[in-house]
Amino acid sequence: MSPDDIRMCMSLGYSQKNSNTTIGQYGNGFKTSVMRLGADVIVFTRQPNNKGFVTQSAGLLSYTFLIKTGHEDIVVPMVDFKLRLDGTELSANLRTNMDDWISNLGTILRWSPFSSEHELLKQFDDIGKHGTKVVVYNLWLNNDENLELDFDTDERDIQLRVGTEEKSKQPKLNALLVKEHISNQYQISLRVYSSILYLHMPENFRIILRGKTVQHHSIAVDLKHTQYIAYKPQIGSGKDSNVKDVTVITTIGFTKEAPFVNVHGFNVYHKNRLIMPFWKVFHDNSSRGWGVVGVMEANFMEPAHDVHDVFSCTLHSCTLHYITYVSRKWCIIT
Repeated sequence: MSPDDIRMCMSLGYSQKNSNTTIGQYGNGFKTSVMRLGADVIVFTRQPNNKGFVTQSAGLLSYTFLIKTGHEDIVVPMVDFKLRLDGTELSANLRTNMDDWISNLGTILRWSPFSSEHELLKQFDDIGKHGTKVVVYNLWLNNDENLELDFDTDERDIQLRVGTEEKSKQPKLNALLVKEHISNQYQISLRVYSSILYLHMPENFRIILRGKTVQHHSIAVDLKHTQYIAYKPQIGSGKDSNVKDVTVITTIGFTKEAPFVNVHGFNVYHKNRLIMPFWKVFHDNSSRGWGVVGVMEANFMEPAHDVHDVFSCTLHSCTLHYITYVSRKWCIIT
């Protein structure tokens, strides 16, 4: 990112994504997600330009800094550097004056894990010619005063730590099948969640977690007795003359482990990204849909500020449907 780009990235509510081909239109995802993981984050980014040098920027978003210093407004200190393409003549890239730059640098060094300018600049070494590194620190603790994130159980994964209270609630019947099923694993395993994050893995793209590439996993491949059903929601208000009918092909089937594992629900993707995993579309006290899993890309919906509330969007009306298996045929019923 350029110096302008990183400031946009770390500003609340700013987004340049107005395209219909991607999610992330409201400018809150990065900030809310990293703050959910830890109290503080520092971002390093590097980008070459057409003026013969590379810009390097570091920006700090620190809850600890804001609380400890009593700031009422969100202050995000940043410093920019410029470096010649041949790697020589590193210097400060000023936006205002040198006093402001030095003040921002001092704040970053005081409240980040890097205590000197040399240590800060070393963080750019493994970025390459261009790229971005995000360092989240002061990670949150759970009720047992342990880190919420578990880095020890699996050296190839990052997991959510299960507390003593959650451990006592583990089901006894078919416990191993239930525990190992992807519908449960995605909730605690970053590797599993990353494997189903995209409906189709984008070209020239990899997710590398703790040094090992995440293998893409298609939920639809896990299904048996698979059927492909045309779902036809109406887009727009009933009072709106611009009501449109769209057709979406949904994939529906039984889990391979059914009926031994009570797994059910729809996996809803939007613009190729998973937004609602194993979304329950019927009541728990009903036998309808036992073991039934669906996959659908709902590009006809407009996302809300929280993409997980995409179906709560008031811009369009769409009847939610229950999925059931009737007389050996898949049906979509209201």
